[in-house]
Amino acid sequence: MIYLDNSATTQMDDEVLTAMLPWLREDYGNASSIYALGRRARVAIEQARADIAACINAHPAEIFFTSGGTEANNTVLKSCVDESDLADTIAVGATEHHAILHPLEILAHKYPTAIIPVDEQGLIKKEIVHTYNAPRTLISIMHANNETGIIQPIQELRSLCPEALLHTDAVQSFGKIPFDVQQLGVDFASFSAHKIHGPKGIGALFIRKGIDFKAHQQGGGQERNRRAGTEATALIVGFALAAKKAYTEMEQRAKHTYSMISLLREELRNIEGLRCNTPEDNTLPTIINFSLEHADTIDGEAILQSLDIAGIAASNGSACVSGSMQSSHVLLAMGRSKAEAKAAVRFSVSRHTTKEEIQTAAAALKDILISLRG
Repeated sequence: MIYLDNSATTQMDDEVLTAMLPWLREDYGNASSIYALGRRARVAIEQARADIAACINAHPAEIFFTSGGTEANNTVLKSCVDESDLADTIAVGATEHHAILHPLEILAHKYPTAIIPVDEQGLIKKEIVHTYNAPRTLISIMHANNETGIIQPIQELRSLCPEALLHTDAVQSFGKIPFDVQQLGVDFASFSAHKIHGPKGIGALFIRKGIDFKAHQQGGGQERNRRAGTEATALIVGFALAAKKAYTEMEQRAKHTYSMISLLREELRNIEGLRCNTPEDNTLPTIINFSLEHADTIDGEAILQSLDIAGIAASNGSACVSGSMQSSHVLLAMGRSKAEAKAAVRFSVSRHTTKEEIQTAAAALKDILISLRG
């Protein structure tokens, strides 16, 4: 199999798995326990917290572990308006992940909400963002899009909205490009381990010190009373190691993945009617998204099924909705037609991707499109 869906998830590093195993076997104690077995787990968790904080220039006390990016996103939106009473209005980007958009739909029954439009490249419209600069307003803008890879100007958006609370979903960008919470000026940020060769089921939420943020999930006093639930020591240890490796090797990994994306872009450049939805600049080095400009007669699902038959794993966008083959809300927001937004292909690479895999996938896609066009 040629795996080109690394924005959905990545292969866990062997080194990460090895680091996790002792915390699943010998050192399985509950980190909230006061005896030695529990204290060892607590030390491991706090060291992991410090390691992840160092990656983003945060204080360890500003890092809270969650089950992943989805929980972190839900927690920020829901706690800000409900438990913490920090905001009564929420505005989010039109191309956000469904882990932002779906909670927003629920909250819209009780609070004023807004969708901020994007331009044809997927960049947030700054002239709209600044209109939401007000106290008790939460703005959530994804750092890098999971379908197209476009990077939003978070630091500039902060300067445009100094009065509002600012959250960014950094699940796709974390560990792939620099992310400095002090430089960006965000109040909240969401992260996940399994996009950077770490384990599934673990993520983190950055909450800037001084914000009176209360737990959205109750039941215990873990994570300094901000996220109830027994900490998953093994997953946390794995997350921290994956993050350290990603940041240590960031330049090397980015150089390799960018070269793979550039090769794929070149291989597909001459296919008639194929539009690249990922700009060449200001994007993640791991994602490229194509769609068919005249897609009315092309079945988008057939493209992915044909790639699968050819032994190539790809997607049409977010893994959270790919099984239903809906038109991409990201591409629709960028002005693409409904048919084009459905007949789209996202390839996402990792440090394991090879030149031969890229060339094979490009050739397969060309043949598939010729076949489907009759």
